Amino acid sequence: MKIKIVKRSEQNRFVLVIAPFIAILFSFVIVGIFLYANGLNPFSVFKDMFVESLGSFYGFSETLVKTTPLLLCGLGVALAFRMELWNIGAEGQLYIGAFGASLVALYYPINNHFLMLLAMFLSAGLFSGIWGMIPGFLKAKWNVNEIIVTLLMNYIAILWVDYLVYGPWKDPKGFNFPLTKQFPDVARLGYYFDTRLHTGFFIALVLAFLFYILIEKTVWGYEIRVIGNNPNAAKYAGINYEKNVIIVMFISGLLSGIAGFSEVAGVTYRLQHGISPGYGYTAIIVAWLARRSALGVLLVSFIMGVLFVGNDALQINYQLPIAFINAFQGLILFFVISSEFFVNYRISFGEK
Repeated sequence: MKIKIVKRSEQNRFVLVIAPFIAILFSFVIVGIFLYANGLNPFSVFKDMFVESLGSFYGFSETLVKTTPLLLCGLGVALAFRMELWNIGAEGQLYIGAFGASLVALYYPINNHFLMLLAMFLSAGLFSGIWGMIPGFLKAKWNVNEIIVTLLMNYIAILWVDYLVYGPWKDPKGFNFPLTKQFPDVARLGYYFDTRLHTGFFIALVLAFLFYILIEKTVWGYEIRVIGNNPNAAKYAGINYEKNVIIVMFISGLLSGIAGFSEVAGVTYRLQHGISPGYGYTAIIVAWLARRSALGVLLVSFIMGVLFVGNDALQINYQLPIAFINAFQGLILFFVISSEFFVNYRISFGEK
């Protein structure tokens, strides 16, 4: 029997929808084998994951807290993906947004609660937007590879924040921990239902809705989609490619920076070392799984939020290392990317 790989003339909608879910299922199977090999019952472990993240109101609220930065960073990455720009720098842009918000909260006292939060929001968005615009400018003017630039800029942003919290911004009363002093009450987002669910989640929902309107219902969104589908055709139609690359990367960085703002103003109330457990990197998985749509990003962010909370529980209940969590997410991305093969190709069996 001869096995042939044939490129699909058009994508099968059923395969397109079902492939990511099968990919996630495969990653669970592999992780289950690993758990079983280490003497753990995989069914009990997975059950505990979902019970901890969805089995109580508090667990559900924690899932929404984790969903917030994933949703914001996922929107940023998805926007760039729309133009076939590979923004791998959401993690660094989140850190720069957290830095921008902290700068205002710590060194520019504003007594009005609303004005303080607005200033922190704008500062986070401006700093992270410019941070994201740099690789966009290099790409537009000299076709510099944005993957390399955004990836390397992550290290700069993370090390810049580390320099601040280990050095000039370090809280002298912080028992030598790498963190700044706490923000005043006016610089903190409100929280709800006696949980840690804060206003940042609702800001993220609004931005997801605006993302949908911007991309699906405006002329500019149409231009972005055209450039993403065929840059040469877009140029032929008179669409300014260079300008749009810079603007898209600015907004992409801005959205990730708002995630940094929501983390420092809604969760930690200070800037500290390791403020993100990898939300920006996970956002790449989110945007890919969501196929760059706003609703998809919202749905996948929630699913990844469930995994984040569930994995935290596994660290506590089963003493599993953080490396296991990272490997789990890596497996998901690996299988999801691999599933693209079956979206674009089909396997044909025939006689020799």
